[in-house]
Amino acid sequence: MYKSDYYRAVLLGVVIGMGFLSLFYVFLSPEENVKPVEPKGNFEVVDRYQDRCDVVRWTNNHLGEYKYFLDCSDKQN
Repeated sequence: MYKSDYYRAVLLGVVIGMGFLSLFYVFLSPEENVKPVEPKGNFEVVDRYQDRCDVVRWTNNHLGEYKYFLDCSDKQN
C-alpha cells in the first residue's frame, strides 16, 4: 500500500466522520437553542375589495418591486 492510498483512506474517514458528527449535532441538538423566527414586514394590507377581501402588497426588498394579491380567507371580524 502506497502512502497516497493511506492518506486518501484517512481523509475519507475524516470526511465521513465529520459528516456524521454534523448530522448528529443538527438532529440531536436541544430545542432550546432554536430561536423563533420573527416575521418580516414584506406584507402589508393596503385596501379592501368589495368589503370581503384584503388587497395585500408584497415586496421583496432585494428586487425593489411590488406585487399585489387578494386575500379572501374567512375572517371573523
